[in-house]
Amino acid sequence: MLALVRIALRRPYTFIVMAVMILIVGVLSAFKTPTDIFPDIKIPIVAVIWQFQGMSPDDIQSRINTPYQRSMTTVVNNIDHLEAMAIANFGIVKIFFQPGTDIRLANAQITASAQTVLRSLPRGINPPLILNYSASTVPILQLSVHGKGLTEQQLNDLSFNAVRAGLITVPGSAIPYPWGGRVRQIQFDVDPHALQSKGLTAEDVSNTIAQQTQITPAGFAKIGPYQYNVRLNNVPGSTEQLNHLPIKTINGATVYISDVAHVRDGSAPQTNVVHVDGARSVLLTVYKNGSASTVSVAAGILAKIPSLLVGLPSSLRVEALTNQAIFVK
Repeated sequence: MLALVRIALRRPYTFIVMAVMILIVGVLSAFKTPTDIFPDIKIPIVAVIWQFQGMSPDDIQSRINTPYQRSMTTVVNNIDHLEAMAIANFGIVKIFFQPGTDIRLANAQITASAQTVLRSLPRGINPPLILNYSASTVPILQLSVHGKGLTEQQLNDLSFNAVRAGLITVPGSAIPYPWGGRVRQIQFDVDPHALQSKGLTAEDVSNTIAQQTQITPAGFAKIGPYQYNVRLNNVPGSTEQLNHLPIKTINGATVYISDVAHVRDGSAPQTNVVHVDGARSVLLTVYKNGSASTVSVAAGILAKIPSLLVGLPSSLRVEALTNQAIFVK
């Protein structure tokens, strides 16, 4: 210690420069350090979500979750433990990794295992949705999207395609699908008695829709110095055109969709409802990614909202219900 004092007395300028550098680095670190109420807990977790409409929880567990877990654990490294949950139509497998695991490599291994096991799962199942998060992933903002005179279908559509699409550009933010509202869906209301009288089944209607709503490449046409791509577009542009799709010819008479079903612009069965001040609404939950600051992400989201509302219905409102940044400050 005495030697250090002697060096400082002999070379005062060196220690003055070091003190100034420490001061500058300290000030810069204070501005750049993320501000949060909880520490960043780096325990990587990946959720694999399977969906199969009409399947019971028991079948989801035995026919999807269990085969996938057996296949996945043979190729994915550094697994700490697994958690699986089966509910109607959905199977969720949570994979907890050891701290310090390379999450990019883990994602690649999980995706490869899902594609490999896909052929051994029930026919018609789609590839799973793979989500990454950590133990410190918590909502920092909850936004209510509502508007007088707007239907639940309009609220859901505006929330997903306009509001959410604009807010996810804020650095450090992650916004899953909205809650509440109705998801637009073209629905075919089949008449069982009409099908029986024509000798048809619901599968015939389904096959007709799949086969006659396609865009097919048909080569190209070369005219002079120009070459044009040719395609056959057989996709109806309206629900009325869907009613006129032919199903089958029976005894010389063509049976159309409209003869056995009614096509309408409707919505999928609603599975969750959001109320704000007694009125139907849509809820958007905002998470922060990685080491981003809760305060900066929340401020960026709230500052972005006014510009998103330009060009949207004048009655549309986006308001913050909860804001974690208030407690952090």
